[in-house]
Amino acid sequence: METVKWGVLGTANIARGCTIPGLKLAKNAELYAIAGRSLEKAKSFADEFGFKKYYGSYVELLQDKDVQAVYIPLPNNLHLQWVIAALNAKKHVLCEKPLALNAYEAEQMFSAAKENGVCLMEAYAYLHSPYIKSLKDDIKSGIIGDVDFIDTAFVTQGYKEDIRLYKELGGGAMYDLGCYCTTMILSLVNSEPQQVRAVAEFTDKGVDAITTGFIRFKNGVHASFNVGMILGTDTNGRFDRLFIHGTKGCIKSDIEYNQAGELSYTVFTDKGAIERKVSVPQNYSLETEQLGNCILSGETPFVTPEFSIKNSKLIDSVMKEIGF
Repeated sequence: METVKWGVLGTANIARGCTIPGLKLAKNAELYAIAGRSLEKAKSFADEFGFKKYYGSYVELLQDKDVQAVYIPLPNNLHLQWVIAALNAKKHVLCEKPLALNAYEAEQMFSAAKENGVCLMEAYAYLHSPYIKSLKDDIKSGIIGDVDFIDTAFVTQGYKEDIRLYKELGGGAMYDLGCYCTTMILSLVNSEPQQVRAVAEFTDKGVDAITTGFIRFKNGVHASFNVGMILGTDTNGRFDRLFIHGTKGCIKSDIEYNQAGELSYTVFTDKGAIERKVSVPQNYSLETEQLGNCILSGETPFVTPEFSIKNSKLIDSVMKEIGF
């Protein structure tokens, strides 16, 4: 099978724990190059995962003519700079969520991708999951009738020291966690947001520790979400929730975003409860493999530019509401 030579622009934890293992599992991906802020750090990743080349600067990796696609797990405030640099170097790009700090940045990035004739996809690995497809299939089947309300939550522990704590780095609960909730909602509602309301509590460093939002769509569907970094600083605590209400029933799920394995959710109708079980592989392998298919055979990115820009605009509305 033809493969794509991947370069990884950064040595973040999500790269080490999630996306690089996903690249190793993807059928059409080749771990080719890694770049870090120091040559030593890049070499340690190369030794750990088997990259053929390693660089002590991001620019050097982008200058490597053999690198076809780049994964960018850098802090949120650096996405615009390095995504556009990679696109201008004619590299296809998979960039960690949130792609941009506002819709204008997102539009700039996708314009650069179009101008350079390369693919740009925002990294929401969970959206590639068979679990999400199963949810959508149930909704499409009409088993719960017409969806009229969605509620979802993603709450994690607080942090003693983390890039998520700093406003200048694009930190805060909404950017880090809320983007999951807004993309989940948007993926299930085929309409445009009409009204957005939100409130937040801020840390002494100026980022939102917890944000609660409400969305009304033009088709009448309502949605709410809760995101936060509030579950203590010495635990691995986490809380996830998804509730989809329809005119004939509802769907309830407590599965964490981006999970793999044998996962389940429950469909409730007037005929009783139905448990759905879905076998889910490593979502990051699905994500990188799909972008590889876009590069090699012209598939449309599963997370489209239109979807990412729509989500960025929704997050902009939330941020305006909370006064970020």
